[in-house]
Amino acid sequence: MKYLIVGLGNIGAEYAHTRHNIGFDIADAFAQKHNTIFAPDRYADMAPVKLKGKSITLIKPTTYMNLSGKALRYWMQELKIDLQNVLVLVDDLALPYGTLRMRGNGSDAGHNGLKNINEVMLTQNYPRLRFGIGNDFPKGRQIEFVLGKWDDTESKILPELLTKCVEACECFVLQGLPKAMNIYNTK
Repeated sequence: MKYLIVGLGNIGAEYAHTRHNIGFDIADAFAQKHNTIFAPDRYADMAPVKLKGKSITLIKPTTYMNLSGKALRYWMQELKIDLQNVLVLVDDLALPYGTLRMRGNGSDAGHNGLKNINEVMLTQNYPRLRFGIGNDFPKGRQIEFVLGKWDDTESKILPELLTKCVEACECFVLQGLPKAMNIYNTK
């Protein structure tokens, strides 16, 4: 079985390790755990992982967030991977910091990366792991918050949360979406 795990984020040093780039950070943590490294490829940085007989391709699109669907579609077609074997890793303002929600479908909820994937794939029916970044920002400061760095309190527990995200991704691959949702969707 083949799987595609897509960490959403923006390329460039100014976006590195921001709230909006948590998808990249989860993909990096997954790659690090499995002793693989990302290499530049078409529309994305790509890293292969073997996990108990499963073949996983990790990608971090280099198309910028707003064109994430282009990279996802290309790699799905290139590797002949079904949409139900794709897992999109994404930040979510509507969830409290550190809350994880794995779903098999859903709206874009105003997220430009998901919006583009929905438009390109012509469906909202694909698995995603949403990482809560919270919404603790003053009115009119959403963009600054989303593109901002984690505060000290958030940074302290981020490594533990990244480990949990990697475990959720592994569970998705090895045991399926329903089991992963049951175990990793947090209150």
